[in-house]
Amino acid sequence: MITVIANRFATFFAPFARSEGPPPRELFAFLRWCMSGAWPALIVAFGVSALAGTTEIATAFFLGAIVDSVANPGDDYFARNALLFAGFLAFYVAIRPLVFGTSAAFNGITVAPNIYPLVQSRLHRWTLGQSVTFFDNDFAGRIATKQMQTARAVTEVTSEFINVVAFASASLIGSVILMFAIDWRIALALGVWLIGYVAMFRFFMPRIRVRSKARAAARAMVTGQVVDTITNIKTVKLFGHSDHEDRAALDAMGKLREKALDFGRMSTAFRFTLMFVAGLLPILMIGGAVLLWQAGAASAGDIAAAGAISFRLSQMTGWVSFTLMGLYANVGEVEDGMLTLAHLHTLTDAEDATTLTEVRGDIRFEGVDFSYGRSQGGIEGLSLHVHPGEKLGVVGASGAGKSTLVSLLLRLYDPEAGRVTLDGHDLRHVSQDSLRRQIGMVTQETAMFNRSARDNILYGRPDATEAEMIDAAKRAEAHDFIEDLRDHKGNTGYEAFLGERGVKLSGGQRQRIALARAILKDAPVLVLDEATSALDSEVEAAIQTALERVMEGKTVIAIAHRLSTIARMDRIVVMDAGRIVEQGTHRELLAKGGTYARYWDRQSGGFIGVEDVAAE
Repeated sequence: MITVIANRFATFFAPFARSEGPPPRELFAFLRWCMSGAWPALIVAFGVSALAGTTEIATAFFLGAIVDSVANPGDDYFARNALLFAGFLAFYVAIRPLVFGTSAAFNGITVAPNIYPLVQSRLHRWTLGQSVTFFDNDFAGRIATKQMQTARAVTEVTSEFINVVAFASASLIGSVILMFAIDWRIALALGVWLIGYVAMFRFFMPRIRVRSKARAAARAMVTGQVVDTITNIKTVKLFGHSDHEDRAALDAMGKLREKALDFGRMSTAFRFTLMFVAGLLPILMIGGAVLLWQAGAASAGDIAAAGAISFRLSQMTGWVSFTLMGLYANVGEVEDGMLTLAHLHTLTDAEDATTLTEVRGDIRFEGVDFSYGRSQGGIEGLSLHVHPGEKLGVVGASGAGKSTLVSLLLRLYDPEAGRVTLDGHDLRHVSQDSLRRQIGMVTQETAMFNRSARDNILYGRPDATEAEMIDAAKRAEAHDFIEDLRDHKGNTGYEAFLGERGVKLSGGQRQRIALARAILKDAPVLVLDEATSALDSEVEAAIQTALERVMEGKTVIAIAHRLSTIARMDRIVVMDAGRIVEQGTHRELLAKGGTYARYWDRQSGGFIGVEDVAAE
């Protein structure tokens, strides 16, 4: 029965529901976006918490009534007060436990465990939709920290608002009503104290909020700095820059310390002032009740009730204030996270975007300009037609625009002028996911997840069978070394984890797993961006035949500095300074005696000469 009830509380709203529209950059609108769909459950939880707050007033009422009842004990005391004691018993044995238990269930089962995944999933989905420029401009660790920090802070704000604001508001309102029932002058004293308390709160909380926001930003910078160092730890060690990285981390930590000290000084002043203000409440209320009793305007029970209320409110104001300080601190963290994460997507699907299914592989670049928003670099006025099934090699020094060409084909960016089409579809009118599902790609900087070898290969086609996955690995000459893998947890073979970014593998091994992934994907368009650059000549020769089989029937764009890998392409395009300067077959380009022929003549071990390489 308890399990059934708990499951009911856990399913008041869907914890992974999608949000509508982009996250706003205004606090309350952002909070509404984060928690849309959960509001009915949150409102009920707020009401139950408020009901729990009123039980504090009922406690004082019963105490006062019982004190007054003993003024006339008599032999028939319990008979005369049977109704009072029945209510007292029912309240403490049934009503109060039920109300507090329900409130605890909402907080512990409905709100806290579900709000965090709701907000985190929405922020994560939104972040995944950002363009690559968004990620290029920030630390990966910082973005991840902001997601988790913001989701946690929103959860804390929601939970504490329900637990504290609802509970305390109901307690205060009920206290004022009860004091009015005793004497309006005691209620007035409570009201005057409450005004002073609110004034104190209004002074401190905005200042705490600002300092919390600054502390959160500094904390995220520390995380970003540390993650950036650890991610590039091999480079740090190879250059002997441990001291340099230590200083950079200590600098970020020092700034965090200063922000934390600012926050600590303000919170200390707040707590001192709070304790002073809270101590005034029992003096005002009990002293006032005693004066009224002395004047015959209040009973002993009224003094007991006023005392119970004053002591409870005095204790509760400390608890409420500390909690609200934390709430304001969390609001500051929400605002800080919002500034990082709540950016509109700069690269979006059109409302009427086409979903590509069967693709022939007819690719056209029509008068395309793109320079990454700079005055130079990228490509300029580029027109190129890649026919279905054609194998196109792209050659050029670094900075010639080769990778930009591929990025535009994958729609990682939109052209600043002109257009790129696939089978006649302008890529700006095609859904990004469906476009990229039609393109297999292997790059020089191979991306690996810190997952098993199996998971990394199956990323090409998650629904592939075990036999298909192993066949792809064999065709990429990866099966043998995968069989010998072993990670630090004892997993072996295809179950072995590859480490972050595949650091446990050599460059050649990473590229062979990437090739296996592309083979398994079996997309109609294949892009090879320096796909064999990390392979030694023997391994390259071994998989060259496999690559040629994989390329059969596909439209292929292959970028390489190692010209031997593209010499057998149907056509080779030579790029320089963002333009196509030559194109033709390998033999035709050699016969022209131009840029390509110069590259070929100056190769050392199959690479373009260093003197022809310009900085990106």
